[in-house]
Amino acid sequence: MLRPELVLIFATILWGTSWVPLHAFADAGISGMPMVTAAYGLIALLAAPLLWWQRVLWREQAWGLLAIVVFGGWANTALISSLSLGHDIVRLMLLFYLAPVWAVLGGWLLLGEQLTPLRLAALALAMAGIALTLGIGLDTLKPLHGIDWLALSAGFAFAMNNLATRAADRVPLTSKTVAAFLGSLIFASIACLILGQGIPTLGTGTWLLVGLFAVGWLLLATLSAQYGVTHLEASRAAVLIVFELIAAVLSAAWLGDQPLGLREWLGAGLVCIAAVMAAWPDTSPSTVPRSAIS
Repeated sequence: MLRPELVLIFATILWGTSWVPLHAFADAGISGMPMVTAAYGLIALLAAPLLWWQRVLWREQAWGLLAIVVFGGWANTALISSLSLGHDIVRLMLLFYLAPVWAVLGGWLLLGEQLTPLRLAALALAMAGIALTLGIGLDTLKPLHGIDWLALSAGFAFAMNNLATRAADRVPLTSKTVAAFLGSLIFASIACLILGQGIPTLGTGTWLLVGLFAVGWLLLATLSAQYGVTHLEASRAAVLIVFELIAAVLSAAWLGDQPLGLREWLGAGLVCIAAVMAAWPDTSPSTVPRSAIS
């Protein structure tokens, strides 16, 4: 079996650098909700028959699949839209990366996962690395606008989707993935109708690239993420997904021609140490009491 920690880190790298092709598509004339509708719609329509063929396997946990449609669908829609429309990638990623907090608390309260000292220390170290990498200041905490709210809500929805993915342990991985794509298509289509936005007219070459991005990038990233969070505790996955932030910040600094200083490297180092701690087997008998909701 593939190591879920490595698969999840691979997924976070894909997600963390997804802003690069998204900005290229925005320059070509498609961004925001129309971009989500086109990309996820293509995959959803092609993969929908798989969901029907596997209905016997997920029927007993249909509630879990519905939760993935809602939370996974909105997480993808909000994150892709915010990265496509926004220019301050660092700020958007900071707002999105409150997700580890939601995931750890949700795993404790909803799934009854233990908060061991090692796991809590890893989370604290990861959040410290985020703060150090991003250089949080007064400008970072300025009032939120529409794109900011998209990123913030994407982080919460992503954390809830991870919990639903882990809880629905008898639902096939492909069904979970298709469910998230269908949710993205539904949310983005509704948003396009409300905002009065249509799919733009683009050249054949651009549409081919959109299709390649959808199938070769988004599908692979989603499958890898679903696999990782299915086989890992929510609290451990919450720390590992912080690699997405590091990938975003480093790629933004590199492609934006912004040199990285000692602060950024130290922050990235803290996050890497936290990820190793999260993946380390915890044999400590001292844990925070669980409070599971049955």
